[in-house]
Amino acid sequence: MTTPRSGILAAGNFIVDYVKIVDHYPQQDMLASILSESQANGGGPYNVLKDLAAMQADFPLAACGLVGDDANGRWIRRDCEEHGIDTSQLHSTALGSTSYTDAMTVKSTGRRTFFHQRGANALFDVAHCDCTQTNAKILHLGYLMLLDHMDSFASDGQTHASRLLALAQQAGLETSVDMVSTENPQFREIALSALPFTDHLIINEIEASRVLSRTVKADDFDALLSAAQEILHLGVTQSVTIHVEHGAAACTRAGTTHIQPSLDLPPGYSQGATGAGDAFAAGLLYGLHEHMPLPDRLRLAVCTAAASLSHPTPSGGMKPVADCLALAEQFPFRF
Repeated sequence: MTTPRSGILAAGNFIVDYVKIVDHYPQQDMLASILSESQANGGGPYNVLKDLAAMQADFPLAACGLVGDDANGRWIRRDCEEHGIDTSQLHSTALGSTSYTDAMTVKSTGRRTFFHQRGANALFDVAHCDCTQTNAKILHLGYLMLLDHMDSFASDGQTHASRLLALAQQAGLETSVDMVSTENPQFREIALSALPFTDHLIINEIEASRVLSRTVKADDFDALLSAAQEILHLGVTQSVTIHVEHGAAACTRAGTTHIQPSLDLPPGYSQGATGAGDAFAAGLLYGLHEHMPLPDRLRLAVCTAAASLSHPTPSGGMKPVADCLALAEQFPFRF
């Protein structure tokens, strides 16, 4: 008898974030004051796993990535283990240092700017992820455009990321993909290579614009839904979700669509948006894992994103699922 699959294996970027709260964002050559700073988890897979742990997900969580054989790498491994995250596929290398990011957040607005050192993540390869050695239900891969080797093209014209996604599907996992907002000149080509092996795509409007080679407006939910449907038809097998500051629009291969506004949070609530997109993804992945209908998982996702905003680090504000959903009773939706 086959054991039912359970859990999420999150693969890709594992980063140490140095979150710095600044009084303003300076023009070039000018100075801003750092008001506070902290060290935290960073990178889509790492953030999602920490968020799900804080949400008290009752299914297995596992990390798959490459860190340096250094203090930051050991810090990540220890942090994962302390939060019940399996690290058997979190590898170490002496060929590169652990990736880190300086995340500058303006205190008055919560807006952030990132300065990133790519480090060991650039060396992450298909061989580091053995999909035959996991009973996870979902492989969540991120971020495309920030994994140098995985984003490169093999001799068959497909990216190495596409190969990993295909292997995951062959092993019986559903696949979820997230991207990062960059100016990569091959953004569309890298994305198109991965989409046919992607069951669930979770991106923002900037990334949707790069995939479609046209501007997708963040404040037009009909346009967001249309973009999601257009991307679905580029090869995604189950669902596409586009999230923005004001909410999200999603569609499924079965024909279901939903638009979900975000919570209308009061001034001063947001302590930093670092990791808010990953918190949204964590809520969505929880809903997918637990077979929630599309409206319910989008509602949870905007609530987990709102919880994340309450703390300057990516996962410091995350709460158990019931507490995240309770935010919708405390604050109204935007419309």
